[in-house]
Amino acid sequence: MPKHYFNRLGHLNQLIRKKSTGSPTELAKKMNVSERTTFEYLDILKSLGADIKYSRTRQSYYYSEDGTFDFQFQKSNTELQ
Repeated sequence: MPKHYFNRLGHLNQLIRKKSTGSPTELAKKMNVSERTTFEYLDILKSLGADIKYSRTRQSYYYSEDGTFDFQFQKSNTELQ
């Protein structure tokens, strides 16, 4: 999977956590993808366990539970034995 997919998922995660996605059309523009692709990314996050809701009042997606994703490789401090 190309790196830009992970970057976009990370960006989407940040927008959802900040509750600043806007409408689906606005979100697609913020992510520079089509609305259909935006929904595909939302489905990916949902398939990974995120309970994502949409607030019509705030016009934003949000997580119904506190949580986040980390799409970067993190080196551990443990040494191989």
